[in-house]
Amino acid sequence: MNIIIHSHHVEVTPAIKLHLEEKIKVIKKHFEKIIQVNASLTVDKAHEKELRQKAELSIHAMGKDFFAQAHDVDLYQAIDQAAIKLDKQILKIKEKTKNHHFGDINPLNSDATLG
Repeated sequence: MNIIIHSHHVEVTPAIKLHLEEKIKVIKKHFEKIIQVNASLTVDKAHEKELRQKAELSIHAMGKDFFAQAHDVDLYQAIDQAAIKLDKQILKIKEKTKNHHFGDINPLNSDATLG
């Protein structure tokens, strides 16, 4: 798995890189077939002081591409929020494929009794 970090108006410190890698490890627990992660970290020169830090994460996995972005006052929080969004997308796709492969078996249905 490759992690590529692009930055604009911000210096990528080892602490930021480590924080990003930890968040990717959490996502990788749910979907292990990640090929490449692109992270774009930006400090916008907006007039409003809030939400200036922006994190954009895109994941290229086997057969799927995922993208999320988040804005926050703190860059670490923006990375966290984007990682949470990606994790939700991956879990949603994983759940759809899981349900698709097993058909319409519903364990809560009283008609589908075993034995």
